[in-house]
Amino acid sequence: MTQRLPSSLTPLEIALAALLNGLEPVAPVELPLTDAAGCIAVGTPLLAAHPPHDIAAADGFALCANDLVGASSYSPLPLTKVPQWVEAGEAMPAGCDCVLDADAVEVAGPLAQVLAEGVPGQDVRRAGSDMAERTPAGAEGCPVGAADLLLARVAGLEKLAVRRPRLRIVNVPGATATMHMIAGIAHAAGLGVETRQSGARDQASIAEVLDASSCDLLLTVGGSGVGHGDASVMALAQRGEVLAHGLALQPGRTAAVGRLGRIPVVALPGSPDPALAVWLALVLPLVDHLSARRPRRQMILPLARKIASSVGIAEMALLSLEHHAWMPLAVGEWPLHAIARADAWLLIPASHEGFAAGTSVDAYLMRA
Repeated sequence: MTQRLPSSLTPLEIALAALLNGLEPVAPVELPLTDAAGCIAVGTPLLAAHPPHDIAAADGFALCANDLVGASSYSPLPLTKVPQWVEAGEAMPAGCDCVLDADAVEVAGPLAQVLAEGVPGQDVRRAGSDMAERTPAGAEGCPVGAADLLLARVAGLEKLAVRRPRLRIVNVPGATATMHMIAGIAHAAGLGVETRQSGARDQASIAEVLDASSCDLLLTVGGSGVGHGDASVMALAQRGEVLAHGLALQPGRTAAVGRLGRIPVVALPGSPDPALAVWLALVLPLVDHLSARRPRRQMILPLARKIASSVGIAEMALLSLEHHAWMPLAVGEWPLHAIARADAWLLIPASHEGFAAGTSVDAYLMRA
């Protein structure tokens, strides 16, 4: 079937290409560990081995296992001196390779006897067992996660080098709930997020707060409707350049893209479902490019039932993971309960009529 696009709508790939044109990744910055969470790692440092030496993994007496062969409660092994007591986490004394419980050693004044054998490494954490020499603190181009932060803290690091694009969100009155949703998602994605409030829904009020002087990406939320409600788009045209208004994307038809100087701008609709769809399909690729992030994780599974789509416009489908298959929850229109249940999303190209049940599709995870 020949693909036909509504003349007023811009294909998603053309809008994205226009925004990416000339756009470079942001420069790395060093951030405290608590601020680096979720940001994209750059030039990850190589850490020293941990623990740096053998340590006790439990409280007890430090001994050498080879010296305890044959010791038992029926044949106690006398010692020439009381063995050293160690607490969990303390360095093992030289020549000792096991820790015995308190009841395995009888002590009477200066005399001691052992009532059990030991095994080399018993209740001992070996040097380098937690973290080998030159272990990287994270992976280049990947988000800094909780495990990466743990390794960095254990190694004594205070900062990590990351890329964290600066995002400014302009909220248009009437879209506050959607703005908070987008801001929360952006913060979790490792962006530096700043929000501003337009005084009213008119063009002049929105244009007054459209300032891209200290950000890498600017979003407006609300006021992008085609017709009388497109004040955000008119404000963008006043302050900068509108590259496209109206995308061949459902949900998300009324979104717009443009620039303020060299800074890309995306005008999101005020309703949560089209705003989220445009964030996933258009804004995330921008964020990933600015962050020099590795490709996001996808999961290939068969569809539990068919997805029907209209030729001529890209449609977004929400999916849930059920019995090792993708179950379609919503296509084109996203009720809030479907958004809440979704595990993944799928972009159906404008040239496709959908997918038959059982077709394996490559979906992006919502929380990747």
